[in-house]
Amino acid sequence: LQKSLSETFGADQYSRARKEVLTYMFSRPMQMALYFCTGVLEDETLFHHYALNVPFYTHFTSPIRRYADIIVHRLLSASLGARPPLKMEKEAIQKQADHCNDRKMASKRVQELSADLFFSIFVRVRP
Repeated sequence: LQKSLSETFGADQYSRARKEVLTYMFSRPMQMALYFCTGVLEDETLFHHYALNVPFYTHFTSPIRRYADIIVHRLLSASLGARPPLKMEKEAIQKQADHCNDRKMASKRVQELSADLFFSIFVRVRP
C-alpha cells in the first residue's frame, strides 16, 4: 500500500501530505482495541489477538500515559504476587474499562474529524 501510494502521488511539494492523509484514512476501518475485565467475559476467544495470532493477549504502556494502563499494571502486579490484590470487584473494573473505552473512542472521533477538516481545507485550497 505504501509503495503504491508513493508511486501514485509523485514527488511534488504536497505528495507527502496527500500520502499521509490517505494512509490514515485507509487505516480507519481497522478494529479498535477495547479494554475489558477478563472475569466478566466468559468467551475466551475474545482474548485472542488477531494480527499476532496469539490466544491470550494483554497490552499496556507506561502507566503515566493512561488510567487503563495503571489498572493493568496493578492487576498484573497482583497476579504475580508483587502487590496485594486490588480491592475492586470485577464489575467495577469492567465499569472503569467501559469508561476508558468510551473516552478513547471519543478522542479517536475528534482526531478523525480534525483530519477530515484538514483534508477538506487542503483540497479546497489546492487547485
